[in-house]
Amino acid sequence: MATIIVQPGHARVGRQRVSLTAVAHYRLMLLLILFMLITMVVIGRLFWVGIFTQSGRGDDALSPFLPARADIVDRNGVPLARTMDAYSVAVRPSRLIGEPAELARKLHDIFPDEDQAVFYKKLTGKGWAYLRRRALPEQVAAVNALGEIGIEFPREKERLYPQRTLGAHVLGFAPNSEGVGGMGVESAFNDRLTDATLRGKPFAVSIDSRVQGALESELYAQMVAQRARGAGGIILDVNTGEVIAMASIPVFDPNKLQHYEGKSCSQSPLCNQIVQARYELGSTFKPLSIAAAMDNGVVTSMSKRYDATAPIPIGGFRIKDDHAMGRWINVPETLVHSSNIATARIADELGAAPLQDLFRALHFDQRAPIELKERAGTLWPANWGRITTMTVSYGHGIAVTPLHLASAYAALVNGGLWRPATLQKLDADDVPQGRRVFSAATSARMRQLLRMIVSEGTGRSADAKGFRVGGKTGSAEKPEEGRYNKSSLVTTFAAAFPMDNPRYVVLAMMDEPKGNAETFGLRTAAWTASPVVKRVVERVGPMLGVMPDERRDVDISDLMPLLWKPKGEKP
Repeated sequence: MATIIVQPGHARVGRQRVSLTAVAHYRLMLLLILFMLITMVVIGRLFWVGIFTQSGRGDDALSPFLPARADIVDRNGVPLARTMDAYSVAVRPSRLIGEPAELARKLHDIFPDEDQAVFYKKLTGKGWAYLRRRALPEQVAAVNALGEIGIEFPREKERLYPQRTLGAHVLGFAPNSEGVGGMGVESAFNDRLTDATLRGKPFAVSIDSRVQGALESELYAQMVAQRARGAGGIILDVNTGEVIAMASIPVFDPNKLQHYEGKSCSQSPLCNQIVQARYELGSTFKPLSIAAAMDNGVVTSMSKRYDATAPIPIGGFRIKDDHAMGRWINVPETLVHSSNIATARIADELGAAPLQDLFRALHFDQRAPIELKERAGTLWPANWGRITTMTVSYGHGIAVTPLHLASAYAALVNGGLWRPATLQKLDADDVPQGRRVFSAATSARMRQLLRMIVSEGTGRSADAKGFRVGGKTGSAEKPEEGRYNKSSLVTTFAAAFPMDNPRYVVLAMMDEPKGNAETFGLRTAAWTASPVVKRVVERVGPMLGVMPDERRDVDISDLMPLLWKPKGEKP
């Protein structure tokens, strides 16, 4: 057997090698631990800055650690508001190499909607400034081609509204994708839109963008034709309270906000006239008042007659009719011919308490229940004496928003159940049960009467063939310095369709229409607001699954004999 002899020197060298290897290993471990600690500190600091630091430009840069603002889509998934990576153009004046005046002129050529003087002021300023937010790619390319090293092109998260002005008052606006919404859905549902746990999940509103577009276009066309100060409209699902469309004209573009400080609601395009403006809505209140009288046993028969032979003198005033009947009239005639006198007599017999109870049940004494924060309060009469009871019955002496009226009409025709309006798309399980404000029998009778107003009375111009529209006109003079201005009208038509099985309320309003040759200079709701409802129903009915059918209608055969007709004309 061979013997292996280990030399002492060789063993000593081996031990030294093992020792050096261990030292190197320990040093590498220490460096690795130190590197990990430094990395954790840096990440922690970045997270802290991203979450808790808010400074001018820091918010615009949008830390990746913050949740993006959720998209807003309509009830069919059409995008209405989105957060996107957008181009911006900024300048550092200290780095400019070109002549500011010449550069301002070139920038104005690229962005003609911005004054040259505005660009010049920013180019000669002392600090970093935006030249354009939300610039188009071709605009960015044109600015880049100027070769100016002092101009930068930051990519930022921006809140964009791809449908531009469509539904602007409903959507509102947000300064950027993480800012608090300024109005509309952006403000009302800000917590939902910025909820980190719902990142990437769109928020569906109740609006149907197709219906919204039709409503806006018809209101705008009529406003222009009537040279009106403004217009508004709403379409409401009578069985759920969902707002299918809500429009206020004039509009604004949330992508290009302007400043309207110091302007009243009626003067600012940002004003949503459906929830922010309150009006005396005139004769549209008559069906509500008569329904209250029916439920309280005051009107027990449609054939019951009331004295409309002459105006009613009361409290130094006279309640009169625009088109005096000069005779005793029954309930259908009161609504078909829109008699203030007969309605006032019915309310006088009813009394103040029941009428107040109904109006409170319809929330006429408080802000309309809807998610929007910019809701206006109502003007509730301070004194409910006899004269107030009579005038309020036909819509004078009390001021509410058009949304109040739309919700009231939904309850009037849907079987008598009031539900709050909502801008959220509701699942079947989320629909409120509703609160009864009219009996089912009264609601059924009112559907007949509202249909008669359109087929036989002041609402004829809203009779969209085959859609069985029913509704009521209202033309009210605006109060001004303690009196009513006869030359300043708010005209409203509140309607529902199809009346044999109501699904939607449609309300159209004109603010100070002037009349034209087509209306023979007449400015009342029958000529200015009712035609809008007809055109809107004809356009949106099929979109909403309601097809015209002239073979169907509300059965009003028991009421028709009650309408007086001149000799020779069939009842």
